[in-house]
Amino acid sequence: MALIVQKYGGTSVGNPDRIKNVATRVKQYRDKGDQVVVVVSAMSGVTDGLIKMAKEIMPLPSEREMDMLLATGEQTTIALTAIALHALNIEATSLTGAQAGIVTDGVHTKAKIQNITPKAVHDLLDAGKVVIVAGFQGQTSEGHITTLGRGGSDLTAIALAAALKADLCQIYTDVDGVYTADPRIVPTAKKLPEISYDEMLELASLGAKVMQSRSVEFAKKFGVVFEVRSSLNDNPGTIVKEETPSMEGVVIRGVSLDKNQAKVTLVGVPDKPGVASLVFQSIAEANINVDMIVQNISHGSGTPATDLSFTVDKPELLKARKVIEGLKSTIGYREVIANEGIGKLSIVGVGMRSHPGVAAKMFDTLAKNGVNIDMISTSEIKISVVVDLAKGESAMKAVHAAFLG
Repeated sequence: MALIVQKYGGTSVGNPDRIKNVATRVKQYRDKGDQVVVVVSAMSGVTDGLIKMAKEIMPLPSEREMDMLLATGEQTTIALTAIALHALNIEATSLTGAQAGIVTDGVHTKAKIQNITPKAVHDLLDAGKVVIVAGFQGQTSEGHITTLGRGGSDLTAIALAAALKADLCQIYTDVDGVYTADPRIVPTAKKLPEISYDEMLELASLGAKVMQSRSVEFAKKFGVVFEVRSSLNDNPGTIVKEETPSMEGVVIRGVSLDKNQAKVTLVGVPDKPGVASLVFQSIAEANINVDMIVQNISHGSGTPATDLSFTVDKPELLKARKVIEGLKSTIGYREVIANEGIGKLSIVGVGMRSHPGVAAKMFDTLAKNGVNIDMISTSEIKISVVVDLAKGESAMKAVHAAFLG
């Protein structure tokens, strides 16, 4: 008998028929005698619909109330999934994140898990029940409902697998596994049988929609080996695990395109110590994640000035602009320019550590395809560039062809 944690994403539970399919799959494991914990997301489109309704009432709603609102999406799905299992004569109980013992910090809309006390889950499993847990949510020690950020159901599943010491963790989605690129954009993309935590973490944080990046960080920290596979068929998926020596033979593991980025530029920033610190400290205090940063020094006449550019997630742009505009009298910059028409194109692979010339090949490929590079960021195993969003998909296809055929 194994203890298995399974996570099903929004498309996997997108309508009653798909929820019934999930129940049938869970029954197959339960019939073998396995204990099963099922983590589910909100039904496809529900979270976006709730956000849209809130923003029709107020452009920048209270984050606490957004958590109260968005947590209802997963609570609908857990009840429906339990009902679908009952219809198959399988005993099942649904739990909210709070009822499952998930305790978070108090940062609304992107809370971090601080602790999991899974006694209620263990008790239900020992009573022979399937436990269905609402992903994406928890509560603070004071009892306030919080959410874990987009894709947070992945984190719920990985964290529960670690806390329960599960034998197997499966992340079910609408694709067969992790591909060398999004197969919906690059038809020649190939499925990877395995990938390292570090490569998966980079791809997840760079816009690949298969996994939430924080969930991969958590899996690496606690050594949770997991499989990404499709809920729509029985094909084997992609195993995500610790890096092995054989992985270094592949120079590039994957190519990603993040269309959810926006660029903010402060024009005419006084070139003096402490300005950048003030800007990014203020951004951090607003709980906004900054990704790429570029500073260009102006060498013209007059007072030395710089242009300071950085990228944030598109949903954070309004909040970021509000913070920056509040600093204008203190900093004395000339103007703020916001651009949502950008994409972040990235290549990832642990093999880049031992293979020189990767950046040159990427830049040459983009140049030959008429794609201008706006910003560049690198790490040991990744290279990211900001490009015009209109050319993003064609650039992705060209770079994938150059490195992965």
